Amino acid sequence: MRPTPYVASLRVYEPISAFTVTDQDRWSPLTSKSQTSTDEQSQALRRVISSHFLPVKADGAHVIEIEGRKYVAPWSTTTRCWAALEDFKSSLPTSVISFFLPKAVEEAINSTTQLVEDKVSHIITSNWSIPPRWFSLFEPSERLQGEDIDGFYTILRTAISKAKQRCHFAHQAVLNAFGQGPIEQEIADLHSWLSLFNEQSIVECDYGGLASYLNRSLREQGQSGIEADTSIEDVARSLAGLAAGDGALAGQGYERLVTRWRRVASFEQAM
Repeated sequence: MRPTPYVASLRVYEPISAFTVTDQDRWSPLTSKSQTSTDEQSQALRRVISSHFLPVKADGAHVIEIEGRKYVAPWSTTTRCWAALEDFKSSLPTSVISFFLPKAVEEAINSTTQLVEDKVSHIITSNWSIPPRWFSLFEPSERLQGEDIDGFYTILRTAISKAKQRCHFAHQAVLNAFGQGPIEQEIADLHSWLSLFNEQSIVECDYGGLASYLNRSLREQGQSGIEADTSIEDVARSLAGLAAGDGALAGQGYERLVTRWRRVASFEQAM
């Protein structure tokens, strides 16, 4: 079982040559067989029970090797922690923020963030579900599935150039169908994020521990487990329907997707 079995990740792996010489030297010993995923999750759990804010220090990274080339996705831990903190603050009335985050700590955090070199995270995470827009970046042939010592896994992986083209199509389909709004903006933000990285990068969606929950849910529905997952196809069908002005087709794909992942998210309440 993974240390954090409820987390899915969207990662961008840049060629190791795109990083500074210092980072290249630090990450060169890592291989695709290194247990970086477990290490990252274990450290995340330790930080949950820590009473100190995260200091700026050398961070870890995930590595994949494709056709003899090494690609790296830094954990960007500090940047992600600060972003999560800002999201948390934005969810609260300003009058109560100080009860959760003393001013002295916030000032220390703000001063520390100025020292962070990697201000753009290579990783986005989602708990208990996967945003539909993530699936729009991939095609079914780019899906890897199986089972290892941690349980079932599903990994979607493609070239960043293809991911950006598909994201642009998804954005146009949604924009033309519904106009500007929250969903359209989320897809636009995703495309903007992808555009920040090296053109030779690899984009990966890792279901993480959600693959095992999805497998269980599908089997409970009388299906063949994760092999019956059609999330990519459902999103593609929905977008094709929007692009063609076929609301019924768009609705069918979206309903299948939402129903599938709503069942996975329900496991949170059972824990």
